[in-house]
Amino acid sequence: MTVSGSPRERRPRGAVREGLVAAGLELARAGGPDAVVLREATRMVGVVPNAAYRHFADRDELLAAVSAAAMGELADRMAAGVARVPGEYGDPTAAGARLGAIGAAYLEFARQDPGLFAIAFALPQQHAYDVPETRTGQDRTPLGQLRIVLDELVDAGVLDQRRRDGIEYPIWSMVHGLAVLVGQGPLRDLPADTRRHLEQLTFTFITDALD
Repeated sequence: MTVSGSPRERRPRGAVREGLVAAGLELARAGGPDAVVLREATRMVGVVPNAAYRHFADRDELLAAVSAAAMGELADRMAAGVARVPGEYGDPTAAGARLGAIGAAYLEFARQDPGLFAIAFALPQQHAYDVPETRTGQDRTPLGQLRIVLDELVDAGVLDQRRRDGIEYPIWSMVHGLAVLVGQGPLRDLPADTRRHLEQLTFTFITDALD
């Protein structure tokens, strides 16, 4: 992270908080949740430690903000993957491809940025398990985007509406489990070809389960 100026330099309102979160992301990227330390973040931003406490009461508050930011980055990558899939809403082939794009982006994020992936899921309260599902298309969280694509699969006639309720959780658990296994778990040293084969097997299993 590039730091300019000195601790006494006047910064725009909110710039210190944004800088601390950005610094926390860089620390997490390099070392996961344990690397996010308030004092180190203030050093990177170039402010005195006391300045951080105007924005975060303690390390836990900074960790929560960094976790939310990492989750937002994952959501952005998933949205970008979905946006690259051609085809109108409700087309069965396009809807299936969008589901695959969500899973591929999720696994790619875990593989490329394991530190950010770890901190994104470090705090359970960051994840809205109990938020009612909507069909507005406005929920851009990872879980929300999965729900939107599953709703499209229902509209496309691929997924029976009677099987829709709650099906996002077993799908999420399968993809997340594979991400952990091949990212930081016992399968992390697999050759790339073998890893891609396992990913394809997982996606095929999920697709077959929707029929």
